[in-house]
Amino acid sequence: MSGHVVIVGAGPAGLAAAEHALRAGARVTVLDQADAPGGQYHRTLPEAYAARHPDRVQHGWAGFDRRRRVLTHPRCRWWPGATVWAFDRVEHRLHVLRGQPDGSGRRRLALEPDALILATGAHDRTLPFPGWELPGVYTAGAAQALAKGERVAIGERVLVAGAGPFLLPVAESLLGVGAEVVAVLEANPFATVRKGWSARPWQLAAHTGKAGELARYALTLARHRVPYRLGRAVIEARGAGKVREVVTAKVRADWSVVAGTERTYEVDAVCVGHGFVPQPELAVAAGCVLDGGFVRVDGEQRTTVDGVFAAGEITGIGGAVTAAAEGAVAGCVAAGGEPPTALLRARDRARAFAERLAAAHPIGAAWPAWLREDTIVCRCEETTYGELSRATRESACPGPHALKLGTRAGLGPCQGRMCGPAVAELCGAAERHHRPIAQPVRLGELAARTEGDPE
Repeated sequence: MSGHVVIVGAGPAGLAAAEHALRAGARVTVLDQADAPGGQYHRTLPEAYAARHPDRVQHGWAGFDRRRRVLTHPRCRWWPGATVWAFDRVEHRLHVLRGQPDGSGRRRLALEPDALILATGAHDRTLPFPGWELPGVYTAGAAQALAKGERVAIGERVLVAGAGPFLLPVAESLLGVGAEVVAVLEANPFATVRKGWSARPWQLAAHTGKAGELARYALTLARHRVPYRLGRAVIEARGAGKVREVVTAKVRADWSVVAGTERTYEVDAVCVGHGFVPQPELAVAAGCVLDGGFVRVDGEQRTTVDGVFAAGEITGIGGAVTAAAEGAVAGCVAAGGEPPTALLRARDRARAFAERLAAAHPIGAAWPAWLREDTIVCRCEETTYGELSRATRESACPGPHALKLGTRAGLGPCQGRMCGPAVAELCGAAERHHRPIAQPVRLGELAARTEGDPE
């Protein structure tokens, strides 16, 4: 088939998809909102820094070679600063704005690909807690983006907390830019983590590289005398106009707080991340079916919509290796190729590792017990936990749409991207991803003529 393959997202999944689509003979266009490829995990220094060894921030990330091969290929077009804000199902047409999101004069363009690969990734999931809206409270992804992309520390004395192994590279990045990391706290207790990682131990033989990576993080923390605690979580941030201290507590397997175990840390910043949630808005706009919030795909990364493929975190949270493995399969199939058995096996091994990761670092069901009546859940609209709780009990809010209108949770500038999972869990409703416009655009841009269309 070959033809024209458009890939949305230039992270590990998108770049792997582009490489394999090019190998299969396709013309490829890669789009990303960022100015440089690599995605969140492989974020690099801006060109203005003129770094002689930018790969050192990534510890020799092999993707630098892939990026060079893809973006210099004669059949590849690279569109940085490209925001895909809508998908026309009838015409199978992507609507794109090119330019700085906070600038004016963005160009309005359209693409009609033969095959579309969605590799839009995920963003941080942060559970609300009292004081999380204070300046100085950052998501794990934001802290790492500043450290890796700008060589800026979010504070001089930082606590890193939440759930999942992503906390370790974040702590390492903060140490690398001069921050003092007072501790790294994993909310899941040792028994939960051990059970998740020890199941079917023979399968770990295929992931020896991960063991080496873990050992490097452990050595880095030990060298800087950073304690790593299991079964502890941040339950409150305090400060007048800025975070000055955080309260942590020991939590059980369900993340309920063990009374009397509270401990206070003096900090000027706190970095909190509880895993990731996918960004499926564009997939939903294309008509793709979701399973548990993730895009449903078959064994060849095909979605439920003809000609549309998905790879990476929007199909399941699994890390950079899993994303790249899925992207490779998607790129090969989207270009009309037959994925080699070895490629499919590598993808399946990566997925199995991702399942193990999810089992070892789950979200405990009792986390809402951290909240108080006045705890803000939706920061854009300043909707509190008390307001959500009362609205859920009222007959005037019979469903998620009425609940949103009644409390305004999720109606702010982020459109529920930050609070959506928490609101859905607190109110017992499914998270809503359907938006006619997948990304924020100005009214003037919405009314502008698409370049190339007849006047």
